[in-house]
Amino acid sequence: MYVDPHDLPHEFPEFVQAIEELRNGNQQFRRLFDDYNRANDAVVNAEQADIPMSDFAFEELKKMRLRLKDEIYRLLRAHAGYG
Repeated sequence: MYVDPHDLPHEFPEFVQAIEELRNGNQQFRRLFDDYNRANDAVVNAEQADIPMSDFAFEELKKMRLRLKDEIYRLLRAHAGYG
């Protein structure tokens, strides 16, 4: 089954350079980046490999990925001077 990419450069193409800058120079961003990638990989693996998982567990995993993405977006906007 094909799964749309949810890696950060696909999610935030306007912030590709900022993602690299923050990943290399901001420890908090690096931690969020790594946590997001782990959560995203778990969601993608569950979808592609049809890993047995309760609907609740799968939804919680997707919610965690979304919370991380929101926090990453906040840091990206601040880095870009959007407040």
